[in-house]
Amino acid sequence: MTSEPELTPAAAPLAQPFPKPGRLVELAYWELALAADGTPEQKAQLGDLRTLPRPWDPPTCTHHDLRLEVWIWLDDVVIWLNHEYVWDTAAYIPSCWPEHPHLVHDIAVLADQRRRAGRAATSDALEDWHRHALPTFLDRMNARLKSHCENGHQTSPSTSRHARHTSDPHRRRRTATFDADAALVRASQTELRPRPEPGPGLRLVDEELVDPGTGEVFE
Repeated sequence: MTSEPELTPAAAPLAQPFPKPGRLVELAYWELALAADGTPEQKAQLGDLRTLPRPWDPPTCTHHDLRLEVWIWLDDVVIWLNHEYVWDTAAYIPSCWPEHPHLVHDIAVLADQRRRAGRAATSDALEDWHRHALPTFLDRMNARLKSHCENGHQTSPSTSRHARHTSDPHRRRRTATFDADAALVRASQTELRPRPEPGPGLRLVDEELVDPGTGEVFE
């Protein structure tokens, strides 16, 4: 007869709760909730709704205290993700994630979606996060990082190419291409525009018809 194994107290809870954002981040979410579902008076008090900070898009969080809270929260979320969802090292989010803009943008959205899924009245949103959002994020991360930063942060392999892309000669070349395209469109629109007949209200000045009342020039 075999004996039952002895049960030992767990050193930590079997599942850790999702990190809570700070007070200012919660305030930003509250204002966004009012912007979506508040009364007209509440929306008016918020001012321009287009300028409200959105924690899932960190560049919109321009107040320094709010910005710092966003970074602290996202760092807590990364630690939580690595502990709760990562088993193999290939899926581990590197500690240098703040130095990778693509990870910053992705993690902010992932954290926002997990926050909302955890507050939903059913498990549907959380199942969708498990099935789609998290695996898709990990796949994108692995495709972009590959084996870089496994033993410490490495400079992006595309640094020199980005410097060339943003240099003055290449920027001027693109600008010239844009200007040429816009000129072609303008020329085609001019050809399609009917030429007005000279009338009592128009005057011929330097071979161009001018409306003396408005100053409008007709080519």
